[in-house]
Amino acid sequence: MDLTLSPSEEEFRDEVRSWLQENHPGPEPEAGLDEVMAFRRDWQRQLHAAGWAGISWPKEYGGRGATMIEQAIFAAEATRQEAPAPANVLGLAMGGPVVIAHGSDEQKARYLEPILTGEEIWCQGFSEPESGSDLASLKTRAVKDGDEWVVTGQKVWTTFAQYAKWCMLVARTDSDAPKHQGLTYFLMDMEQAGVQTRPLVQITGEGEFNEVFFEEARVPDANVVGGVGNGWAVAITTLMNERAGLAFGAISQIQNSLGRLSKLARETPANGGTAAEDPYFRQRIAQLHIEVETMRLNAYRGLTKTMQSGIPGPEGSLGKWQWADINQDLTELALEIEGAYSTLARGSGHAVAGGAWQYSFLRSRANSIEGGTTDILKNIIAERVLGLPRLR
Repeated sequence: MDLTLSPSEEEFRDEVRSWLQENHPGPEPEAGLDEVMAFRRDWQRQLHAAGWAGISWPKEYGGRGATMIEQAIFAAEATRQEAPAPANVLGLAMGGPVVIAHGSDEQKARYLEPILTGEEIWCQGFSEPESGSDLASLKTRAVKDGDEWVVTGQKVWTTFAQYAKWCMLVARTDSDAPKHQGLTYFLMDMEQAGVQTRPLVQITGEGEFNEVFFEEARVPDANVVGGVGNGWAVAITTLMNERAGLAFGAISQIQNSLGRLSKLARETPANGGTAAEDPYFRQRIAQLHIEVETMRLNAYRGLTKTMQSGIPGPEGSLGKWQWADINQDLTELALEIEGAYSTLARGSGHAVAGGAWQYSFLRSRANSIEGGTTDILKNIIAERVLGLPRLR
């Protein structure tokens, strides 16, 4: 595999790098999630105005028509320079690609532009209290009533639902069909009386995730995506785009964190020297570098497969699994290097940097759950990538 960028790709990378350096809005505010989301909306408007929102989307749908390699280059550069995430990350990474792949012409005309501008935020209504890893067992019901569907049920772990205008909702429309075949994919308007959102406070103190309750909420028949009863196939498209979109930005994020970890090790006393000089810590940091490089090479392998087939495949599950494991190991090691100082959320001294490592450690606990649990991802890789027999 040749991982060398072509001259045109190098030119694209340099253009991205220069634009980000000239237009970087600075660090996100620390006042709270409302302020962060407002900041990210402004940033997404700036991205859209310059043609950097949805850059791999076809030009006819408002994108840049960039190649998948160029999309990966942009994600890597944006993360390397620690640019903010756009406000509508779920709409850009999942909602838009799903509408492009499965939506009607009318749906494409209605929904795609507001996704790009960040005017309408999207959330993902998949997981339920008793249907997480086994998504097809979900119980939220949608019953036909004239030219509308009446939805009753509950979703959970719905990221940014409190800011969302639209929800990518999977609901059961045929209780007599096999569980994978009785599902339908809807675009649910969150701004109606039948929808109630309750933020869930995480161990970081944020309310990023939510419970969402539907009490006879209504969805027009025109908001069905991919046809009634075809919700499982559309949901799989959503999940594959989510995992494939993670890889290159996640690699750069991990590389940034590794750089900070190495700096922490050089500045932290340990066993008569520094942690960077201690054989135990040096071996742990070296192992993380090896794992990140493995993740990077696997990401290129997955990208090659996607370019060949035109759609994200199960290989994206490998990158998600690796990222979760590496990020958790990395943040755990940071606190181990800090030693007793790691118990301080705030403070001064050689080992504490405003509680950044403490926050990262707490937030990383969700990595092996969000976007597909690690156990489920291992099954996907075993069965659909390695071709191993199903356990049952």
